Amino acid sequence: MPLPPSLQIGPYTVIALADGAGPFFSPRAEAFPGATTEQWAAADRLDPGALDGDGRWWLRFRAFAIRGDQGVTLVDAGIGPVDSPAASWAPVPGVLPDSLAAAGIDPSDVDTVVLTHLHTDHVGWAVVGERTRPFFPNAEYLLQRAELDAIEEVNPRLRSALIDPLRKADQLRLLDGDTPLRGGERVCATPGHTPGHQSVLVGFGRERVAVTGDLLVHAIQLLHPELAYAHEMDPEQARASRERVLRSRAASTLHLATPHLTEPFIAR
Repeated sequence: MPLPPSLQIGPYTVIALADGAGPFFSPRAEAFPGATTEQWAAADRLDPGALDGDGRWWLRFRAFAIRGDQGVTLVDAGIGPVDSPAASWAPVPGVLPDSLAAAGIDPSDVDTVVLTHLHTDHVGWAVVGERTRPFFPNAEYLLQRAELDAIEEVNPRLRSALIDPLRKADQLRLLDGDTPLRGGERVCATPGHTPGHQSVLVGFGRERVAVTGDLLVHAIQLLHPELAYAHEMDPEQARASRERVLRSRAASTLHLATPHLTEPFIAR
């Protein structure tokens, strides 16, 4: 596997780790029912790779590693192996272990795993071995308390398949809102897609990278962040979170690291 694409920002290297690619489970017009023909055309010019030859919405599934002086943080855990919770709809098995190896990262090197939210295509490699063993043995797994509180609404199957094994291994840490990490990154609460959705920000000088999770799932949301996405649990809250990140003036250059768009990094 070739060296994964990466972005250098001061002492940090943000690495895009591919796990798979495949069609979404419903037409994009159903996912964004308020989008116009003109808006779709503009989005297709920005990200032409989001459509396959049959006109289906084609998703990339990726995680991101942030390597710094203090260690390695992984943001999300992909679609997972063949028996993962995402197997009913995602193109499993994923290749995240190979992508990590190509980046020179062993699972034991990862000291922090930030799970942006409890959708199955973002937690697939978190726990393996028939859902009994954390794949990253030395990592603290970070989840917003609001996400766990809403697990019965978000994805009740993940209580036994993810939360219980992490707790048994004493590797789960619950966060309450924005939280600085020991490596210098910052977890930012970005609720709306799910109640406890979170993103990760890393900056140096006037440059910043936002690892978005599902704050952004399609390029049309870059052009029109106000558009509601059918799979957001609270569309108005999701819009506010999206606009807060996209319109931040804290940095002169904002790079977006996205799990599902064709290109992993987009500069704003």
